[in-house]
Amino acid sequence: MPVGFKEWQVVCDALGNGRQSILIRKGGIHEGRAGFSFAHNSFYLFPTRFHSQYDQVREGSFAQQPEWQVGDTVLIAHHAKASLALTITNWTQIEALFPYHIYKEQTLRERFDWEGKGMASSSIHLALIRVSKLKEPLNIQYQKSLAGCRSWVDLPEVIGSRPENAVPVMNEDLFNSLYETIAGINSCYVKI
Repeated sequence: MPVGFKEWQVVCDALGNGRQSILIRKGGIHEGRAGFSFAHNSFYLFPTRFHSQYDQVREGSFAQQPEWQVGDTVLIAHHAKASLALTITNWTQIEALFPYHIYKEQTLRERFDWEGKGMASSSIHLALIRVSKLKEPLNIQYQKSLAGCRSWVDLPEVIGSRPENAVPVMNEDLFNSLYETIAGINSCYVKI
């Protein structure tokens, strides 16, 4: 079954146009006792519209819209593969990542400091992902099983583009350079 990673629409747009290649996540309230982890290294980007995401980012063009309702069609245009995943426990490392994402500092600070649901304060998860645009977007019928504040969702089987036919949004040399930069900022890292 294909897996989707739920992320704000505005962040999915930044990932899809190559402006951002990292995901920074603390976790949703429905992550379970173990808390959040980058549990999959290959997944579709599932755009969400809930929360006040537009107040939480420092760039991006968007129009505020209500969250998906059962029966709505969700357009999934991108697939991602994680190249690097780690937990950051040093705020200085988060500050060094500022040029590589669109989140406001306050947004990341709140996530970094939050504690609960199996997640410790003074920590946050980061993944460097290689984003590819699907040749033909997937149209997912929104259903109740996709709702809620959780990061990972099982997507219904659909006919459409396969990730192996998708086109990377960033060329390989640029991505490899970014990998070295992100790994350098975070000297203790785990390859997946």
